[in-house]
Amino acid sequence: MNTSAQPPSNDTPICYTINNPPFTFVPTIASAYFSSIFSVLGITSNLIAFVVLIKSFQRTHSSSRSSFLIFLGGLVVTDFMGLLVTGSIVVSFHVTHFNWRNLDPHCHFCNFMGMSMVFYGLCPLLLGAAMALERFIGITRPFTRSTTLPKRRTVFMLLLVWFTAGCIALLPLTGVGSYHMQMPGSWCFFNISSEGSDLTFSLLFSMLGLTCIAVSFVLNTVSVVTLIKVCCGQDKMQRPRDQEVEMMVQLILIMAIASICWCPMLVFIAQTVLSGHPLQVIYLLLWLRFASWNQILDPWVYILFRRAVLQRVYPRMDWSQWSQWSTLNQSFRSTINRLTRSSSLGRHLSSDEMGQNEKLNETPHTL
Repeated sequence: MNTSAQPPSNDTPICYTINNPPFTFVPTIASAYFSSIFSVLGITSNLIAFVVLIKSFQRTHSSSRSSFLIFLGGLVVTDFMGLLVTGSIVVSFHVTHFNWRNLDPHCHFCNFMGMSMVFYGLCPLLLGAAMALERFIGITRPFTRSTTLPKRRTVFMLLLVWFTAGCIALLPLTGVGSYHMQMPGSWCFFNISSEGSDLTFSLLFSMLGLTCIAVSFVLNTVSVVTLIKVCCGQDKMQRPRDQEVEMMVQLILIMAIASICWCPMLVFIAQTVLSGHPLQVIYLLLWLRFASWNQILDPWVYILFRRAVLQRVYPRMDWSQWSQWSTLNQSFRSTINRLTRSSSLGRHLSSDEMGQNEKLNETPHTL
């Protein structure tokens, strides 16, 4: 859809100073169909995942599993609400082509959508880092975790993530950055610019997102290495490891999806404001669509990559192979230790016998 904006006047609100509606449209229905299908697919996927998570949470008896499911539930709810709020606005615009200036003369609606884009964009990245931290503590420091109120602590961390993202989304309303109408006129976002407070907020958004991805990568890598060592170590029989392996597989997939979907957008924002070059709208829209896929793909990680599903697809898959391999490995080590101790004891006895024989041989000479 090709659009052109009217030049702003002196009394134009700040959110319309860059792109001022009404816009002139070239008739097309592709955008309306794409936005509708995209939103319906994402909302349906998250609803299915939420139902599956509720059933799994009711059946689980593990505190670590419950904490992980609470985080996953928060991620699914966040993605669902993000698609519902932003998708309904975008689809309504493509269907009706309403005039933003008439509907929202004081930029309240535009600011709301801009805050929604920032909030629902940062939440999956922050939640990914929080889940990586929870799994890192649960795997590397299992005895330091609280056993009395694990669910309350997890809920507190989830609320803290939402609060942090909400505070960042409110910064443009306080003067740090600003929300503006974005081309083709269907959405609002913060102004990606290398000037003033817009530079500060753009770097804050991009650097925070990239930091969350980097933290998730480091913590997940350490957790996977530690889990492999624990599965092959002497304390393998303390608790079952199949659930932890399943959680780590899901967490790594969530991290990979977030990295693929969000890194181009975050790097593009940082590169644009640091270089001082004008914003390339075509690349902004391209990377935005990449980032939007994160909300659709996240729920399918838990829908598909579960033991129950994988065992139906691959009936020969044995999730207990970690424990079996560890048992064989431990038995082999025990056998080697017994043989080593027997060999050492034999050598010790042989040396004692040789010493006694030497004493017997020396006795006649001393008499």
